[in-house]
Amino acid sequence: MTTNISFLLNGDEISYDVKDHWTLLHLLREEMGLIGTKEGCGNGECGACTVIVDKLAVNSCLYLAIEVDGTAIETIEGLASTDGTLHPLQQSFVDNGGIQCGFCSPGMIMSSKALLDENPNANREEIKQALAGNICRCTGYIPIFKSVEAAKEMGGQNE
Repeated sequence: MTTNISFLLNGDEISYDVKDHWTLLHLLREEMGLIGTKEGCGNGECGACTVIVDKLAVNSCLYLAIEVDGTAIETIEGLASTDGTLHPLQQSFVDNGGIQCGFCSPGMIMSSKALLDENPNANREEIKQALAGNICRCTGYIPIFKSVEAAKEMGGQNE
């Protein structure tokens, strides 16, 4: 069975026929071709699939696509400017070594964005708490925390 849903995706109005069993991850990656959102574990443990739904960071592998009807979704593809200028968080991750292999980076950045949008002055402990659901096997986390802290100074919560 399919259902037509409407939502904002990175600021654009979308109407899409979704199958009732699709996850938001499936909709974004497989149906819409937005491959920045990664599937790591597929069961909400790693955070690689994190996107923002109505200002909350969510694991898109656990979120049914049908549930996004009427919401606003932000993905990693929506952060950089149309001219290619990186969002302050993205630039800070590049500048501060928060990216190594890059697999976890979209989820880390989206979780960080949700945090800084809500709390632009987040301290190290709040950053750690916000990223607790995101796993990285490369950086050892310190460069990621430093990237988020540096992004605060660059206006990391701004679009």
